[in-house]
Amino acid sequence: MPTNKNASIRYQTLDKCFSDIYHRYYIDDLIDRCNEALYQYNGIGGVSRRQIFEDMRYMESDSGWNIPLERCKDGRKVYYRYAVPDFTINEQPLTTEEAQHLETAILTLSRFKGFPCNEWFDKIISNLEWRFKLKRSDHQIIGFDQNRQFKGSEYLSPLIDAIVRQQVLRITYMSYKDHAVERQLTLHPYYLKEYNNRWFLLARDDGYHYMSNLALDRILSLSVAEDIPYIPNRDIDFDTYFDEVIGVTIPDDETVRERIVLRFRARQFAYVKAKPLHPSQQILDEEEHLLSIEVRPNYELDYCILALGPDVEVLAPADYREHIRLKTEETLRKYTPVQNGSTPPL
Repeated sequence: MPTNKNASIRYQTLDKCFSDIYHRYYIDDLIDRCNEALYQYNGIGGVSRRQIFEDMRYMESDSGWNIPLERCKDGRKVYYRYAVPDFTINEQPLTTEEAQHLETAILTLSRFKGFPCNEWFDKIISNLEWRFKLKRSDHQIIGFDQNRQFKGSEYLSPLIDAIVRQQVLRITYMSYKDHAVERQLTLHPYYLKEYNNRWFLLARDDGYHYMSNLALDRILSLSVAEDIPYIPNRDIDFDTYFDEVIGVTIPDDETVRERIVLRFRARQFAYVKAKPLHPSQQILDEEEHLLSIEVRPNYELDYCILALGPDVEVLAPADYREHIRLKTEETLRKYTPVQNGSTPPL
């Protein structure tokens, strides 16, 4: 019997009922309690009498928890309880099925290749392997497109810890814009995001309300500011925060979402169809190789379009088409003097 979330909720509910020495739970009561628990979880009940009987048989089996279930007659009716009053499935060893699922999960996770912050991750895997006496396989089955030379990867583990523990950080940072200028920042870290083989920290500047976006490869040092109270994130839902952009750069409030219409060469169009530029992507015309995305223009969108070169053309809106045209002309000017035997300074 597969152990999914709904099944787990039923088992926990039945366990509470069987442990309750002050009430008698008949089969209809057990059905009602399980339906209530499931409705609170997913808004859907619908547990059948047959399902509850199957759950009880599973809980009594070796594959389950070998529960000491007692069937007590009350006239023509039967109520259910544990023969051992203080028994609970939450204090029992892993079931055979749970152990098998856990072993598969751990062995799979331990084979990940290129996983970021390996030291932190390996520590968790090693503890699980030791606790459940599992042997790690050296055979790799999953490979991530991870830049092993990525500068700043040493900060992933302490940043994860700071976010989980809600700790304020003091960070020495050198941005690309202010090259060779070190900045001292006091930040409330909220979120880590990976994009294009680079990692970024989203954090609130202490004393300000705006969100900072820091590339980990530009961090020079960090430490915990234990003397400053942490301000929790109550304003931003990071599940949707990047929905209107490509990448990680959130433009200013004046930059609104626009419908960007693009025309591709046939070969590139097939690739972009298979790997959309953005979740909002819609095919407008298969024959003309037209599609659209609805995003707020930012640096990553420019980079994406310019990287495709002659394989893509921006058709609309007019102001963004002009923006890309100027970028393209600027690039062309860098190569034009080559014909005369000279190149302009960078």
